[in-house]
Amino acid sequence: MTNPSGDSPPLVRRRSARRTFAATVLVLEAFVVFFATLVAFGLRVAPTGVVWAVGGTLAVVLVALSGMLRRPGAYLAGSVVQGLILAGGLVLLAAPARAASFAAATAIFVGILFIALWVVALRLGGRIDREKAEWDVANPAG
Repeated sequence: MTNPSGDSPPLVRRRSARRTFAATVLVLEAFVVFFATLVAFGLRVAPTGVVWAVGGTLAVVLVALSGMLRRPGAYLAGSVVQGLILAGGLVLLAAPARAASFAAATAIFVGILFIALWVVALRLGGRIDREKAEWDVANPAG
């Protein structure tokens, strides 16, 4: 299909599957971190200000990173934050509250789950993007 001037149609810029998958993982993880912060607050695992400063900062950083994935280093920063969140679950193990051990085990499990989702999002999304690029080369528009 050509436009009235006879030129070929403009190329449609495709959205990166890798970026879409990674952003989705980060935003979902931000919700989980927020709810984990509520649990930590309820269990009184640390002073209230510390719990909300750490949990709130992590949630905001995750949401901010999801919007910054076009910038260099954002995927690396996302990987670092994954490690920080897992470390936060390990810190909960030292909490004095009796129920904190169950919360810590759950946080560690969820942290490992999100690390796995992060790796899958990066690898599978990258593969889809490569396959789309190969298809575009093999099947030029117009």
